[in-house]
Amino acid sequence: MKLFNRLAHKKTDTPWGVVVPDLPGCFSAADEGIDQAIENAKEAIALWIEDSISNGESIPKPSTITDLQKTGEYDGWIWAVAEVDPALIDDTTERVNITLPRRILALLDQRAKSAGETRSGYIAQMTLTH
Repeated sequence: MKLFNRLAHKKTDTPWGVVVPDLPGCFSAADEGIDQAIENAKEAIALWIEDSISNGESIPKPSTITDLQKTGEYDGWIWAVAEVDPALIDDTTERVNITLPRRILALLDQRAKSAGETRSGYIAQMTLTH
């Protein structure tokens, strides 16, 4: 698991806010409380990583809490850690075996051909866009 630090903060009359220091621009918030704000940050992290990979950008190495605390920028914030499944950020090609009815496979192949894709490429594209 890759671990990304999350920080939660609340000012009077504002929702809880969460930032992920190692992922520039990655943040979330929630009116329902700190637990919901931190949970929402998981989705924000996943979307940030997916967007970065789609744009050919690298995923930064997570900082330690100690290093982030040394900056003083997050004094008074509450620390939390997010686990990220390494498979979600790994673009290594892996061969898989699936079972489909012939009619579905024929339809898949027709649609892939119309899109100018291979079967595998079409399945991957559909997964990323839906």
